Amino acid sequence: MYSKDEASQLKQEFWTAFGQYMSPVLSAEGSRVNWVNYKTGLKHVYFRMQADKHRATIAIELAHPDAGIQELFFEQFKELKNILNAAVGEAWEWQLHMTDDYGKTTSRIYTKMDGVSIFNKADWPALISFFKPRIIALDDFWSDAKYAFDALK
Repeated sequence: MYSKDEASQLKQEFWTAFGQYMSPVLSAEGSRVNWVNYKTGLKHVYFRMQADKHRATIAIELAHPDAGIQELFFEQFKELKNILNAAVGEAWEWQLHMTDDYGKTTSRIYTKMDGVSIFNKADWPALISFFKPRIIALDDFWSDAKYAFDALK
C-alpha cells in the first residue's frame, strides 16, 4: 500500500515517462502535441487517459453542463461511429449521461484494459502499449471528424 504522496508521485512518474515516450510522435496534421493533455480545440470535449490500481481507460468525454447540448454532441459522435471504430480498430463502449466521481453528468465513449496497475512498474509497458496506439488513432480520427462539430461550437 502506498501513501497518498507515494501514489501521486508514481502516477506523475508514469505520465511523465509516457509523455517523454510520445514526444517524438507528431499529430496526424504533422504538429507537436501534448499527448497526455490532448487539446481537442472544442470546449467540453476531452480525450482522457486514466489508470489506477485495477485498470486503464481511454475515453472521449463529453462534459457540456447542459445535458441537451451534451446529448447533441453524443449524437454527432454516433453519426461518426463507423469512422471512429475504423480509426481505433475496435468497438468502444458508449455511455450517455453517466455521473462521474464528482457528481457531474458526462457522456463517454471509451475502452478499458483490466488487470493492470499504474502502481506496478512492471505493468507500465502494457499501459503504454494500450494508450499509445489508441491516442494516436483518436488524433487521426479527430483531424477529420472535428469539422463535423463546427455547427455545435
